[in-house]
Amino acid sequence: MFLMLWKNKGIDMKKGVLNLDEKRITYAKSLGEKIANDIFDEIKSYTTKSIERAILRILGINGINSKGVPYVNSVIDKIQEKDSLSKGIIFLLSNALIKLNVNSIQKLIEDIDDDKIDITKIEFSDKEKIKIVAKDLIKDGVSKIIDKKRERENLISEYPFGDKPYLYVIVATGNIYEDAKQVKSAAYIGADMIAIIRSTAQSLLDYVPYGLTTEGYGGTYATQENFKFIRGILDEVSKDIKKYVKLVNYSSGLCMPEISALAAIERLDLMVNDALYGIIFRNINPLRTMIDQKFSRFILHIGGIPIVTGEDNLIKTVDSKEFYYTVIVSQIINEQLAKKSGMNEDEIGLGHAFELDPNLTDGFLYEISQAQLVRELFPNSPIKYMPPTRYKTGNIFLSHVMDTLFNIVSILTEQEIQLLGMLTEALHTPFVQDRYLSIENAQYIKNNLKSISNEFYIKDDGIIRKRAIEVFDKAVEKLEEISSIGIFKALEEGYFSDTKRLKKEGRGYDGVIKKDDDYLELNDLI
Repeated sequence: MFLMLWKNKGIDMKKGVLNLDEKRITYAKSLGEKIANDIFDEIKSYTTKSIERAILRILGINGINSKGVPYVNSVIDKIQEKDSLSKGIIFLLSNALIKLNVNSIQKLIEDIDDDKIDITKIEFSDKEKIKIVAKDLIKDGVSKIIDKKRERENLISEYPFGDKPYLYVIVATGNIYEDAKQVKSAAYIGADMIAIIRSTAQSLLDYVPYGLTTEGYGGTYATQENFKFIRGILDEVSKDIKKYVKLVNYSSGLCMPEISALAAIERLDLMVNDALYGIIFRNINPLRTMIDQKFSRFILHIGGIPIVTGEDNLIKTVDSKEFYYTVIVSQIINEQLAKKSGMNEDEIGLGHAFELDPNLTDGFLYEISQAQLVRELFPNSPIKYMPPTRYKTGNIFLSHVMDTLFNIVSILTEQEIQLLGMLTEALHTPFVQDRYLSIENAQYIKNNLKSISNEFYIKDDGIIRKRAIEVFDKAVEKLEEISSIGIFKALEEGYFSDTKRLKKEGRGYDGVIKKDDDYLELNDLI
């Protein structure tokens, strides 16, 4: 029998029932730390267009010009065309405020957009004076983000969050007003977290669309106005049902830092943010992605917004039994990068998925093994567990059974964030009634198996533990290789999903800028 009764002993599943070698775990994490350190050494002298736009967003800049171009894009592009972005937008704006005696930062930005002012040609003031002005500007913007963090904390105190695992559902209509209806419905029928999926390929846009949007393919555009609108809707529902419902979105792609800043400004609660996803699956330049993820995670930390990474995508593209170790490799690297960006362990959610071939003999035991392995390697992290999708065929009855098994593993292994599977996964974007059935299924399992993790333990010589050790050993071996050659070389050689990406190629490389000596680092201004 693969699970044996743990007689008269309570046990916290996430703290260790696989009996893994603690020294080996520490060693694996040290390899991840070395990889992260090497990455940070490589990127420390660069900024990106998207980081500079994010800084403008933190300063409160919004709106579009007469041509429909966001001011943040227009201004940053103008400065880059003059080869002056190496100084950083905050340095140039602060100097302009000193020299021109301008009071309104928004008015200054609009004048730059309208070519009334060229801040790259203004004589530079003393750097210390510029730094003082820059600190005041940043302090005001960051204070507003911190106020939003406190607002969230107060609301959660008044309307406590639900019990773990948190039931996470997705809305993806393309129309923000239709999203609002489905968001309300999902919250009322039991969802704890709701993600509005971004429109297909938004991650490839090097700008954030403006306004409330009613068009989108496979999802809805992530915009500041959409964020604000849906957070307001969920606040109303949260007060009505006396439970705070969290809003989730995605900070990835060419606008990763900018969307992270907007999420912090508009009080989103969780962001999908991965250091490798955009490189592997969207061909976004590796250097730009690594630079952007550092800034993004720093801003999200300030806003008290945890991340969840996207390793579920890795395992949806390859055979899970053979390549599950890549999930562990990516998670360890993501964790260490997030820590170096300033995040705490309880803000670093790692992603994984229930994606073994359903025809595999003992596949359920392997799924338990893999889920338990992730839970034990990251005991203090809010793990996000994704449902089966790859092998769904349109057979809604089998699909519902697969989701039920997924729900059981989620409860048994004490996952924290449980993204619910849809029985119509291979047919269409879920209807409200599809989501209701998924929530009903998850709640049934959650209630009936509530204490199951305290009643069982895993055999030392059983399938589950052997599988976990096999996966972990492969992950350590791969981490050793990556630590030796570096992440950029590993990406060039296709270590992840057999996809090869070159360091100086891919989308957005033209937006990578070398900093000069005058550049003011954001963390030095806060």
